[in-house]
Amino acid sequence: MTEPKHVSIVHLNEAALTALAAGDLVAANQESPVELTPYCAGPHWSSVWRMRSEQVATDPASASWITGIVWDEERKVAVGRAGFHGPPDREGRVEVGYAIDPAHRRRGYARAALELMLDRAAHDPQVRVVRATVSPTNLVSRNLVQQYGFVEVGEQWDDEDGLETIYELTSTS
Repeated sequence: MTEPKHVSIVHLNEAALTALAAGDLVAANQESPVELTPYCAGPHWSSVWRMRSEQVATDPASASWITGIVWDEERKVAVGRAGFHGPPDREGRVEVGYAIDPAHRRRGYARAALELMLDRAAHDPQVRVVRATVSPTNLVSRNLVQQYGFVEVGEQWDDEDGLETIYELTSTS
């Protein structure tokens, strides 16, 4: 078992999100409260950053909910991204999302980020259900969410990620 990680999820402003969507690490770092790595601005994340920058432009209040940077507090390094897809919807549902830089995987960062998100959801009276969608082939992520009590409730097709298994956890707030 890996040692527990001391991480935070650092939220970015619209300008940093927009710069990351464009792959402009220099501009993103000028706006970010933490130093971002080249992986953060890579093409594999540009669609996420574009979606989140548009979301913040339309709904500034969503900025504190959406995807941010997973920051290792001890090592002072960005190790991935994590956050909700947005604030709670009308049914009180939020969806978690996370991705860890391959250079930092299998060290407990996804677990630590998920725990932060679950804690936030548990302490927000608007949240009734936490959702996670995972590729059926991503056994590591499937095992992780199941360890926290997520239950499989169905499947969906995502135009970007393909087939996903839907897991949900009823919040205890």
